[in-house]
Amino acid sequence: MSPTLTSVLHASATLALLLPLSGSQPAVPTPAPRPVLPVQGAQPDPQVIAQFGLLDNAKLQSYIDEKGMQMGRISDRPADVKGFTIVDSPIINAFATPDGHVYFTRGILAHFNNEAQFSGVLGHEIGHITARHGQKQQTRSTIANGALILGSILSKRVASIAQPASQVVGLGLLKYGRDDENESDKLGVKYSSKIGYDPASMADFFLTLARTEQSSGAATVPTFLSSHPNSADRYTNVKKLAQQAEQQAGRQLAVNRDQYLRLIEGLPYGDNPREGYVESSMFYHPDLKFQFPVPSGWKSQNSPSQFQMAEPSGKAVIVLLPAGSGALDATAQSLAEQLKLQNAQASRTTINGFPAVAIQGDQVGQDQQTGQQGITARTLTYIIQDGQSLYAFVGLTSPSAFSTYAPQFQRTAQGYRRLTDASKLNKQPERIRIKTAKAGQTLAQALAANGVPAKRHEELAIVNGMKTTDKLTAGQLFKVVGK
Repeated sequence: MSPTLTSVLHASATLALLLPLSGSQPAVPTPAPRPVLPVQGAQPDPQVIAQFGLLDNAKLQSYIDEKGMQMGRISDRPADVKGFTIVDSPIINAFATPDGHVYFTRGILAHFNNEAQFSGVLGHEIGHITARHGQKQQTRSTIANGALILGSILSKRVASIAQPASQVVGLGLLKYGRDDENESDKLGVKYSSKIGYDPASMADFFLTLARTEQSSGAATVPTFLSSHPNSADRYTNVKKLAQQAEQQAGRQLAVNRDQYLRLIEGLPYGDNPREGYVESSMFYHPDLKFQFPVPSGWKSQNSPSQFQMAEPSGKAVIVLLPAGSGALDATAQSLAEQLKLQNAQASRTTINGFPAVAIQGDQVGQDQQTGQQGITARTLTYIIQDGQSLYAFVGLTSPSAFSTYAPQFQRTAQGYRRLTDASKLNKQPERIRIKTAKAGQTLAQALAANGVPAKRHEELAIVNGMKTTDKLTAGQLFKVVGK
């Protein structure tokens, strides 16, 4: 739903854990199978895919399979390296799960500028697997625990429920200590150089990540540095390790800039509006053809299984969930049971022509701080029937703050309506486009000549791993973004 209530809004494994409405079916038809799963036979984790979705790009998936298997074979524990998957998220991240699977987001692929940068990060992630960092921490359960957004309401601190879903897997699985990170850096240098790539590029990519994190104009906020704690000396250490590796190799190691840039031509960049987007405090979903208001100033985060809106300080949250395609009243009753509501009051209503049920009640559970049973949250929930699909707007806050936020819960749900504006319905994602420089151009001049507005020059300079004042040579490839 806003970088990614995707057009498939399916009742995924994560959603089933989050809100297992009895007898419910997927809210919309599931997509056609994607022919891009890892060829090693290892399937990606369903819960990871529920958070991010799969990227439908056979060319890139084939590339990551080839390089990943090549690197896995020369690693210290080849049998531990199981598979590779590109997920459909604009967040800049790469991570390995303890079951031996490596994931790259399309967001991080868009920010690499050569094969050597990709190879260095790939080696780093395979290093986490072969060093068994994830298994040591037993972080596999983090997915199940972290993804239960509504479940974490069992605390007086409602702020904890506003954790972005797209970061649950990435951050939850990758909070490694400095020793683990340094070990993976060493292994990344070792593995990438062993298959013929210059590992110094991994250190260079740290600079791109740092610039992206510091830049308010960047399209996405990188989680890679958050999940892989960075330090000032890490760049220097990797550079030194890379020099040693190159000396040991006794030959010039590859960078392969042009080959990589041509490979990512057409890659979606930033949020995909087809899967839902926020613009001027309104959420639009072109493929599902609905819209509703987002409370002014609230933060929002989208995933394939839910769209979250959080009051900036975390005092209240609204979660939009697909609720199947069953009977409206039965779904409302099931939802009240799943939320463990006491004193629930339900009433039939109509919202802009759509049948709906409003439910108000108290959520009861164990306070995580005191261990005592009691009211942990108050909810105002609306279930809306749109054709064969049901959607639930679950608004939650503390009992003491309910009178403050209930009107916003109400306005958001009651603002649900059919999307008919052609300009919103037809909005297309931006994509990486590879252009060729003319002699004597600076990057800023080249971007301007290709229609990139000045306010986005720094953003695109970061994407290119350059400065806006850098001089380009005749015929040099560079990235722009466009429809």
